[in-house]
Amino acid sequence: MRTSFRGLMAASLATASLLSATPVLAQDEGEDDGIDGVTISANVALTTDYRFRGVSLSGGDPALQGGFDVAHESGFYVGTWASSIKGGPAYGDMELDLYAGWGGNITDAVSVDVGILYYLYPSEDLGLDTDYWEPYASLGFNLGPAEATVGVAYAFEQDSLGGDDNLYVYTDLGFGLPNTPITLNGHLGYTDGALAPPLLAGTGDDTGIDWSIGASVAKGNFEVGVSYVGVDGPSIDGFTDDAIVGTITASF
Repeated sequence: MRTSFRGLMAASLATASLLSATPVLAQDEGEDDGIDGVTISANVALTTDYRFRGVSLSGGDPALQGGFDVAHESGFYVGTWASSIKGGPAYGDMELDLYAGWGGNITDAVSVDVGILYYLYPSEDLGLDTDYWEPYASLGFNLGPAEATVGVAYAFEQDSLGGDDNLYVYTDLGFGLPNTPITLNGHLGYTDGALAPPLLAGTGDDTGIDWSIGASVAKGNFEVGVSYVGVDGPSIDGFTDDAIVGTITASF
């Protein structure tokens, strides 16, 4: 069963999730709700800093996050994920994401995931059009104790992006240390468009790179991770500065 797509993106995408954060979706055990072939799962997390593609959306402060997913054995899934943010009057204090897609194995070693994500900011105070859509796709590769993901997310031209679009391509790497609950992970992403970190930081450059490297420890339904996160462009405290991010996640 999948944990939140956006949660993973934020993690790896930030503590990567976690998550990842892609956007291959992380797998965990869910519970059958009594409907044939349907699995339901949920997750909740506390992070020291909500970093999305390297940029802090919580002002450098802690954030509470959680998601809920429903998946069918055919591979189709729907879900929602939310996080506290510090978005000011234009974005408010909460981000709410809705997503749907399909994921499955091409071979024992290769998987695919495709879908669409809708970002909402229901507590914004200015009545602005800040919500936007972002289709995504990724390939996952199982390399024994190592896993790799390559993916792309494309937000087409929308009013909420100032009439511009945004392309994000990335790769995530993970390596489970044999005979331990420890996983080492790394992330590298490239943005071209309205959401590029240098552009958000006030420059005229609409391209940029984000990256992270970290480790996590899993025990039962709980996982604790720490990552060092960085981005291109000006370093603004609590926004685009390099940061060490810690996250604890519980999955059900």
